[in-house]
Amino acid sequence: MMTDDHIVFIVDDDERIREALSELLDSHGMRAIAFGSAGDYVNADKPDLPACLILDIELPDINGLDLQRQIANGDHPPIVFVTGHGDIPSSVRAIKHGAVDFLTKPFSDADLMAAIHAAIAQDREKRSERAELGVLRQRYLDLTPREREVLPLVVSGLLNKQAAAELGISEVTLEIHRRNVMHKMAAASLADLVRIAERLEIPVTHSRRAGGSGA
Repeated sequence: MMTDDHIVFIVDDDERIREALSELLDSHGMRAIAFGSAGDYVNADKPDLPACLILDIELPDINGLDLQRQIANGDHPPIVFVTGHGDIPSSVRAIKHGAVDFLTKPFSDADLMAAIHAAIAQDREKRSERAELGVLRQRYLDLTPREREVLPLVVSGLLNKQAAAELGISEVTLEIHRRNVMHKMAAASLADLVRIAERLEIPVTHSRRAGGSGA
């Protein structure tokens, strides 16, 4: 049964290879879209699904390793290289830059399928992390300007009276803002808020930890 919750992209200039890979994936119930060149792949409209990119090294328009480098900063799927022209420097370069595997033709169906499943699982995890980060960013944007000033002071470990003095407000007002920050950011604890701030890369300009007199 064909599944539609993920997809495999194939980029290989050999039509026979594209057909063979497509048939193999079809036999495993996996949807595939094949391209004969890097340009065709880059310019194509692609479904927004967890994916794997099966990529040949020798392509008519660009080397597969160069394509990997060019798309490295984008939201591209994990790559599984398949090639009949493999060498150690190429495989090291591919893996160093994030490829899931580097298979030299002829390779076994089992090895390829294992690499594909690993790539799709990796992409699912990355997508989940991006979605979670998107939610956190929206929560941060929902904070008031004052609450955005309070957040880094709180996660830096300043006492309430220290943070209040920093902002020129009363401790009571600071505590109200602090509770609002915790609520809006859906933080269950201060430690949770610290982890959220780290994920959002919020600059913390103070490093003093609570350990003096009480707030």
